[in-house]
Amino acid sequence: MKDLEFTQKRTLSRTEAAAQLEALAAALRRGGQAELELGPGRLTLRIPDELSTEIEVELEDGKIELEVELTWHTEPTDR
Repeated sequence: MKDLEFTQKRTLSRTEAAAQLEALAAALRRGGQAELELGPGRLTLRIPDELSTEIEVELEDGKIELEVELTWHTEPTDR
């Protein structure tokens, strides 16, 4: 069972999508506690110095799907 799940699907202009990605990139650069504006609300996340990434591109039925996934542990881990 998941502790928390948030999903948001919206139609954005290319400029709005870029602004959302830029805000996420700025939060990743800062690290620590990051606040993300997500539509009507705000989500606060702790972002560590290292995380795992996955980028997936699919072309199906005349549509391109670009998925960017960032994953990290909620508690610090020993290396």
